[in-house]
Amino acid sequence: MIKIENLVKKYDSFTALGGVSLEFKDGEVVGLLGPNGAGKTTLLRILVGFMKPTDGEVEIEGMDIKKPMLEQKIKSKIGYLPELAPLYEDMLVSEYLEFVGKMQGVAPDEIDKRVKEIISKCGLAEKKNAEIGTLSKGYRQRVGIAQALIHNPKIVILDEPTTGLDPNQRIEIRDLIKEIGKDRTVILSSHILSEVQSTCSRVIIINKGKIVADGSPEDLEKTGKGAAVINMEVDTLESNLIERLRSVAGVDSVKNEGNKIMIETEKEKDVRAEIAEITVESGAGLLMLERKQTSLEDVFINLTHNENE
Repeated sequence: MIKIENLVKKYDSFTALGGVSLEFKDGEVVGLLGPNGAGKTTLLRILVGFMKPTDGEVEIEGMDIKKPMLEQKIKSKIGYLPELAPLYEDMLVSEYLEFVGKMQGVAPDEIDKRVKEIISKCGLAEKKNAEIGTLSKGYRQRVGIAQALIHNPKIVILDEPTTGLDPNQRIEIRDLIKEIGKDRTVILSSHILSEVQSTCSRVIIINKGKIVADGSPEDLEKTGKGAAVINMEVDTLESNLIERLRSVAGVDSVKNEGNKIMIETEKEKDVRAEIAEITVESGAGLLMLERKQTSLEDVFINLTHNENE
C-alpha cells in the first residue's frame, strides 16, 4: 500500500507537483500517463527515495518516507527501473543479477536460487552467460526489469519501460509486466497510450503537476470529455444533405470535405440508422458509415491539451 497526501515538489519558482493525493493498493498494475514535463518522473523519483518532496506526506507499507531511520527498509520494498537502465555492459547477465542481488541484501545462501528464478521469470535463460553490452534493446530491458525484481520487492516501479523498443519487443515486455503484476503492485510511467490501455488495470493522468483523471481504462473512456464521431462517405453530395443531417436530434455538428462527412453527436446517442435513412432519401449513395467511440487517447488529449499551448 502506498498513500500520498498533498505531495508538493518545487524547483525554485517552478512547481513540478502541486498537491498530489493518491493511493496505490496491493496487487494493482497502474499506468501513469502525462505529457512531457507533467510530473510523472518526479513523482516516481520521490517514491523510490531519489528525491525529497518539498511538502506533503508519503507512506509506503505504513512507513513515512521522511524518517531517515526507515529509508533502507522502505527501499527494500521497492524495485525500480529508471528510463535509462543502470546496466554494466561488460558483465554477464547472471553475474550482474548476482551483484545487484547482493547489493539489495539477498541472503548469500539464497542468491543463486534467486538469480535462477528471475532469469527464468524474465525470459533470460538463453542469454544468462552473455555480456550485457551484446544484448538487443529488448533483452537489455528484460535485464533491467530483472534487477528490479531480484530482491523480491512488493512494489515495482517502471519508468518508460518500452521506450525505444520495436513492436515485437514491446509486446514481450508488456506480457512480462502483466506476469509481474500477478503477485505485486506495479506502477509504470509511459507516454504510449496503447501500452497502458492493454497492460494496466488503472490509469492515472497527470498534467502540470496535478492529477486530472484516475480510473480504469474503460471507466475513463466512458466518462471522457468529447462527443462521439460518425464518419461517412457518399458517392454524390446532394445539396440539402448537410442541412438535413444537422437537424437530426443528438447531432452537435456536421462538417464535410467533398464527399467525406464528419458528424459529432451526443456521446451516448447512436443516430446512424436515422443518418443512413436521410442519406438514401436525399438520393446519395452511402459508401461508408462508421461510429467512433471516445477513446483513451481522446480523454488524454482533452485533459492535457493545454500543456503545449
